[in-house]
Amino acid sequence: MKNTIKVERARHNLTQAALADKVNVSRQTINSIEIGKFVPSSILALKIATIFNVRVEEIFVLEEQDWK
Repeated sequence: MKNTIKVERARHNLTQAALADKVNVSRQTINSIEIGKFVPSSILALKIATIFNVRVEEIFVLEEQDWK
């Protein structure tokens, strides 16, 4: 699954640590999501989308291999 968290963080001038604080996770969790090593829960994805004031689908995008 691809995501645009890094882009959204830059737009909102947020560090990984600042975003992590806002959604109540560790900075390492945000990093792992950004690099594609961790798929967030629905609740975490919704929290992140809410922080950026966008729909979840604007941040997280399924890739071909996600359907297999």
